[in-house]
Amino acid sequence: MAKLLIIDDERGIRNTLREILGDEGHEVDVAENGQQGLEMAQAKAYDLIYSDIKMPEMDGLEVLKALKEPTPSLPEGKETESSETPVVMITGHGDVETAVQALKLGAYDFLLKPLDLNRILITTKNALESKSLKQETKQLRKKINASGPQMVGQSAAIQRVRDIIDKVAPTEARVLITGPNGTGKEVVAHLIHENSARANGPLVEVNCAAIPSELIESELFGHMKGSFTGAVKDRAGKFEQADGGTLFLDEIGDMSLAAQTKVLRALQESEITRVGSDKVIKVNVRVLAATNKNLQKEIEAGNFREDLFHRLNVIPIAVPALNERLEDIPLLVEFFAEQICGEQGIAKKTFDDAAIKALQSKDWTGNIRQLRNVVERLIILAGNKITAEDVEMYA
Repeated sequence: MAKLLIIDDERGIRNTLREILGDEGHEVDVAENGQQGLEMAQAKAYDLIYSDIKMPEMDGLEVLKALKEPTPSLPEGKETESSETPVVMITGHGDVETAVQALKLGAYDFLLKPLDLNRILITTKNALESKSLKQETKQLRKKINASGPQMVGQSAAIQRVRDIIDKVAPTEARVLITGPNGTGKEVVAHLIHENSARANGPLVEVNCAAIPSELIESELFGHMKGSFTGAVKDRAGKFEQADGGTLFLDEIGDMSLAAQTKVLRALQESEITRVGSDKVIKVNVRVLAATNKNLQKEIEAGNFREDLFHRLNVIPIAVPALNERLEDIPLLVEFFAEQICGEQGIAKKTFDDAAIKALQSKDWTGNIRQLRNVVERLIILAGNKITAEDVEMYA
């Protein structure tokens, strides 16, 4: 049984829809105007909402906008529920253009007056199935994400990073992630993307340090056939590939000044131009950047543009070194051990307390990446119960 809401100022239509949909076994509430309907939708989770377009005071489009773009003043969690509820608009024949506008605003469908019984039943069935499919997809994505990059640890240092991610991920703000090599800056970028409104879009990663300076512009912005030796066909760059999603510029401190200038323009104008072309291409991309360098010192040395730094550094996230969060090593070791044993197809091995303390006493200049390598080495070379002696021998 689904929960439905009918918003219409005509009593006859309210009663007709309540009777038809009630006979199908649904729980149906009614509202006689837009404001009342909006308040009911914000107070209760509905599976489907029908709303008339032409209503006095607050019309259907205003109701739709309020449901799809909720205000921060609504009760916590209600904005997500109402924004994901399919809304079917009811309109007269002369209002078809308005109904099309409603579709652009996020309406699921629209019904023409006089209402047709079969169309009501089919639209209701399809809308409810659509919502159910979206919920299943959301749950599946959570399961997939659970097996993807994860931030492990309970230290105050890593909890601060989590708190910032929770606040910034749902926004469109640019983020600059800093920290030594191997601390998990790419994990932070993945978590921001996966918890953003762009999660359904692509996450495109570029390692700026791994691309020769003469090719970085082509890699980022694409090129046209014949624009340089080896350009045998037109090619879209990473900005185009990330359209509608997130572009992660890793090790941006190693990007050439020429490429920095073009990245700055892309951020300012939301448009790019392929190498060898004059055509301007609009892009809708959220940019996340990361570096292991001190960009302030790079600016002073003339290696990094200060204006680009300020464009990227809207929200800074400093990922702590492993030596700053040694209390997380027991959880990290357990996580890596389970992961590695699964990959190797062997029974899970355990670390005794002395082995953990021995690992905590080491200097982890290579950070999380180094720890994972050591755990893998110990699992392969040591026995089922890994001891402090094994750590001293193989770590």
